[in-house]
Amino acid sequence: MNNDSTFKALLVVGLTALICSVVVTTTAVTLQPIQRAYQDLERNRVLVGIAGLADSAAELSDRQVVSLFQELDARVVNLDTGRYDDSTGAAELDDAAAAADPETSVAIPPDQDVAALGRRARRVVIYVVPRADGIERMILPVYGQGMWSTLYGFIALDADLNTIAGITFYEQAETAGIGDQILRADWQAAWTGKQLYDASGALRFRVSNQAVDPQSPEANYHVDAISGATVTTDAVSNLVTYWLGEHGFQPFIDSQRERTDNNVQSP
Repeated sequence: MNNDSTFKALLVVGLTALICSVVVTTTAVTLQPIQRAYQDLERNRVLVGIAGLADSAAELSDRQVVSLFQELDARVVNLDTGRYDDSTGAAELDDAAAAADPETSVAIPPDQDVAALGRRARRVVIYVVPRADGIERMILPVYGQGMWSTLYGFIALDADLNTIAGITFYEQAETAGIGDQILRADWQAAWTGKQLYDASGALRFRVSNQAVDPQSPEANYHVDAISGATVTTDAVSNLVTYWLGEHGFQPFIDSQRERTDNNVQSP
């Protein structure tokens, strides 16, 4: 075959592309379990931190993260019934996959879909920090549509299931230097001690676009927005409104609070 022929040139290019495609695909498939394991580890690092099991989770070794994570009690909650569901182990449930499957998810009523999710899983995994006479904290997964990405995080509640112990996000792709300021430690710290529900049981918490007067009764329920990041902080407010509302965790929280007066029993 003539080395200068067009056919040979195209053949070489085609074979090269095929080999490269096979190499890239093989590498991606091989690395996928490793990438997933790393993502799970970093997510668990965030969980350990918001659970209050370490002063600085970022400084923990991988082995320490795994050890502390095992102290958390992972449980499945059926959001439709507002009760624990022991028919499936927490390790067997993939919340994201369940939310995408019509058989294991439910459509969110448009008037309640403030987090722009479309559907949510019927059953989700939560985490409890146990103590001898009840629980120390309860950690709930929350997520919703931001300006450019879906925001994934956790909100931790104290034993009364009304006082916020912390908020954190482990996955987001908002505008660098603006929307991603929701990761700022000082802004997240401002959530600590805020209340979700008032005495009547109505959800009152929100991120306010106006400065909150510390002397105002609303100060118990409001956190100031981040200047310049209105869309993203509004999205955070919306996802909390949904997940802690009637179509989210509120029925479950109400059922747990009814079990005992300000002393929720360990599951």
